[in-house]
Amino acid sequence: MSIKAFELVPAIERVHRMSEKTKAQIECMDVCGKNLYIGTTDCFVLHYMLEERSNASGKVLFHSNSQGQKHLALKKPIAQLKAASALNRILVLCDNTVSMLNMLDLEPAVGGAKIKGVTQFCLNESPVGNNPFCVEVCVALKKKQVALYTITEDRINHVKDMSLPEPASVISMDGHVVCAALLSQYCMLDYETGQQTDLFPIDTEHMRPLVKRVSREEFLLTGPSALGMFVTSEGISQRPPLQWSENLISVGYVHPYILAMNDEFITVHSILDQQQKQAIPFQGGVIMNDYDGRIFIASTKEIYSLVPVAWEKQVQGLLADKRTQEALDLTRNANHGLTRDNFLKKFKRIQQQAAFIEFSRRNLAEAQELFKNGQVDVRELISLYPRLMPSTSNFQRSVPGLHEIADVNQLARGDKQVVEEYKNFLRRYLEDIRGTVNARGFKQEIDVALLKLYAEINSPELLPLIEVDSGCDLKDCAEWLENYERHHSLAMLCKYHGDNDKALNIWSRLVNGDIKDDLFPGFEFVVNFLSNLSDHDLVWKYVEWALEKDQELSIKIFTERPAQEPPSERLRPDTVIDYLHRYPRAVVSYLEYLVFQKKLEKEKYHTHLAVLYLENVLNLMKANGVKKEHIDMARSKLRTMLQVSNLYRVQLILGKAKEQEMHAECAILYGKLEDHEKALRILVHQLRDYAAAENYCIVNSEGRDLNYRKRLFHILLSVYLDPANEKKELLVEPAIDLLNSNVTDFDVAKVIQIIPDTWSIAMLSLFLRRAVRTNMHGNRMTHIERMMSRGENLLVKQTSIEDMREAIVMNEEKPCAVCNRTFSDPSFVRYPNGVITHIHCAKNKHVCPVTGKLFSTSKQS
Repeated sequence: MSIKAFELVPAIERVHRMSEKTKAQIECMDVCGKNLYIGTTDCFVLHYMLEERSNASGKVLFHSNSQGQKHLALKKPIAQLKAASALNRILVLCDNTVSMLNMLDLEPAVGGAKIKGVTQFCLNESPVGNNPFCVEVCVALKKKQVALYTITEDRINHVKDMSLPEPASVISMDGHVVCAALLSQYCMLDYETGQQTDLFPIDTEHMRPLVKRVSREEFLLTGPSALGMFVTSEGISQRPPLQWSENLISVGYVHPYILAMNDEFITVHSILDQQQKQAIPFQGGVIMNDYDGRIFIASTKEIYSLVPVAWEKQVQGLLADKRTQEALDLTRNANHGLTRDNFLKKFKRIQQQAAFIEFSRRNLAEAQELFKNGQVDVRELISLYPRLMPSTSNFQRSVPGLHEIADVNQLARGDKQVVEEYKNFLRRYLEDIRGTVNARGFKQEIDVALLKLYAEINSPELLPLIEVDSGCDLKDCAEWLENYERHHSLAMLCKYHGDNDKALNIWSRLVNGDIKDDLFPGFEFVVNFLSNLSDHDLVWKYVEWALEKDQELSIKIFTERPAQEPPSERLRPDTVIDYLHRYPRAVVSYLEYLVFQKKLEKEKYHTHLAVLYLENVLNLMKANGVKKEHIDMARSKLRTMLQVSNLYRVQLILGKAKEQEMHAECAILYGKLEDHEKALRILVHQLRDYAAAENYCIVNSEGRDLNYRKRLFHILLSVYLDPANEKKELLVEPAIDLLNSNVTDFDVAKVIQIIPDTWSIAMLSLFLRRAVRTNMHGNRMTHIERMMSRGENLLVKQTSIEDMREAIVMNEEKPCAVCNRTFSDPSFVRYPNGVITHIHCAKNKHVCPVTGKLFSTSKQS
């Protein structure tokens, strides 16, 4: 496949002096600006002025005017011409001699300097000297040498010679490097170091040696098997070779194209991918070369120019042939002459066109990269998918269009698998660019498209898309979600857009089983939502439905409200309790929340909860088939409530407990009434739970003084030793255990008064020994405390005596160190550092008010 990179345009259709009757022909030429110089076979130098113009259709035309001619008075052809505009000179090679002519009138230069014995010469494309009015010339000599000269307007200065193993037929120079074609091989010469590097042999029977500079210290050489070899100054190749035709005559280079001419065609090759791009029929060519970026060709009697086709046209041609990579490479490397901003703008559009071409060919990885790099308006891509654009969008595809694709259905041609492949591509691409510069300004379009794609496949990414900063339009997406039965996602979208009533309606239908959605997390999710909902009217709308489903779970609607929620009349505890009276488990949970978590100290809440606990126990006791552990658990909750709370109506609960002979509960209630003897008699005589009786004394004495604790244990001991008890012998052992317990406290004197006379010392030995030890320990501790107090008193006296030894002189003129006023009262304060102040100025006796020094609060030893 080829493109039209150049057009062949006549420049001079018939050269002056070259009619059909004359034998003179074009031998060489050179172009410098608008000046064209021709060397003929009959030793004439012709000068033309060329003007490049464009007609109304944009086609390039040339107009030429002859400016003069010069015969060099020799019978040899002009072998080479080179214009040196900096010197206003033309270098002419004729009869193995290089001479100089004036560029304007073609007269010999003043001085007549010449170089003899020359077979070919070339100008240094990258001169190493700094003189702008001097050119560097390399010449190939007959005597196996190349020589370097510097030339000014009227002088030719010899610089250096380099010997060769063979005469050079073709040379080219760049910087300090000369690439030469010898009789049998190519070589690279470095005239600074004198180093010669042999490259590869020349088959002179099958090819014509050519050397063309293509870039800095890089040359293109004709090689074996019709190959064009790229060689650097180091003798290596950094590009693949070109495959061109045989019998080449000339080579030209205009980036990014290499042009090669043989006796039938001019072929155009890209230096980027080394592929042939165009073939132009042309016979009778003598020479072709590039001159200041322009290609001129000479036949024997005419001059032509290869005019580049505009790079935009070339690129569009490549895109039309779906050769996207070539189009992009050409765009990057074309000599477009645009500002950076304008080029980037054009390049992005070409990338966008290439992206849609790759997209249509299902090269989706390449397409994605081009879509991103070209920053395609994502709506151009989404619009290829039916119904994925928001219904409110008024997007119109760009004009002129980036592609000719109707939609992905056209590309898939009815193949559902291909359609799915395209949809998966769009989903991945939108996920990739979401939140990047390529998505800026198109959040709604991207989110709506993603929502619809996710809904089709029930993707787990659907909910995160809706929940976090979604740009999805409710009206546009609701129908789509309903069609694909993504009910929970629809409810979340309604919630995101503030339509909580509709969201709750959908969730209630999901809970009821009217509709189904595998992504719905369940009833607890709805309860949590209601517990955080600030619209209390809406909360009450769905409370009854929730409580009918699950009382214990639904009570969280009231008990797990946001911590920062302001008080509301609709959610006052009294209002909630009144409403919950129909839901016994729920009202219990709510009262537990008020009493134990919020710790509200209101008698009615505590009483209500205690009554409900009691009623629950009574119901369980009356019911048949209830396991004992369930009753025990309920009674344990009741007893805990009765024990820890001091706010309920004790008499109310006590009356009901007594009716049902609930002795343990009655004991707790008598304790609340401070009727400890009755409580302990129940525990001892009714329940015979001696450990519970002892624990009763411990629990009810918590936070009280020691005397109160001793009184409770003394009451318990009295109950054990009550002489009126008919079975008092059975209580001797628990009474002894009580006296010997490590956790009890007694007034020993009172204990001795009430113990029976019949008890032996042996029975009380353990109690008495412990009492003696405790008493002795107390006496000793008291003695130690008294001695320590006496010592502290002595230290205080010592400090006072030491402070009083130093006299303090006070008079009417002595000022306070803080307020600087005199003392009107004989009382004052003196700090250890000597600072004296009024009493009211001494804020802290341990800190000096003037220096801020901290004094020890105790006397250091």
